Amino acid sequence: MKKLFCSVFGHHFAVSKKVTSHIKEYSCVHCGKQVTTDVSGNLSNLTPQLREINDTLANIYQKRHASAPQQQVA
Repeated sequence: MKKLFCSVFGHHFAVSKKVTSHIKEYSCVHCGKQVTTDVSGNLSNLTPQLREINDTLANIYQKRHASAPQQQVA
């Protein structure tokens, strides 16, 4: 029944994981379909290969921003 809703009205995606400030993973709240943003900013199906790329990118992003010195506001 949920897939019927999505086929008639379209998916309703919500952010399920924020990989970086530009790349996010989304999940449909009705049927559970998972997508991610690609290099062009378009949504593409979240394959195991893209999931692995996103996990690696998230680790690099976190390490880079965790070791960056904090700037103080004057």
